[in-house]
Amino acid sequence: MDILLLFIDIGRVAHGAFNILLALAFAYQAWIGLAIRRGRKSGRPRPTAVKRHRKLGPLLVIMSAVGYCFGLVLVGLDKGHVLEYPLHFTVGSLIVLAVLAQFAISKKIKGRALSIRTLHLFIGISIICLYALQIAIGMGILL
Repeated sequence: MDILLLFIDIGRVAHGAFNILLALAFAYQAWIGLAIRRGRKSGRPRPTAVKRHRKLGPLLVIMSAVGYCFGLVLVGLDKGHVLEYPLHFTVGSLIVLAVLAQFAISKKIKGRALSIRTLHLFIGISIICLYALQIAIGMGILL
């Protein structure tokens, strides 16, 4: 029983740290995306960052889902049901849904399709905002 409590205590901090680092990775991904967007709008050739942006995206999708599932497991083990922290659960679910939508939309971006690129931008901004909110909620839970 003591091992389970130790796992939960360490897991809570690990879950928070992992997701803070993940939020920073999403911010980096957004920075790359904005640099690509500025380059396209100014007529410059596609920057080399496009390749990095495309490679990092799917990894962030998987890592986001893993962080979410780990949080579900921790709360399930600790409290017995995943809705112990309903706001944190809801925002986390919205993040995962937004990340999945972002990934699906990114696969539809072809050529100069500006409207789909704009949707991609707005969902990306939403993800960053949701992560900031989630971090604030999570810190309230931890502390």
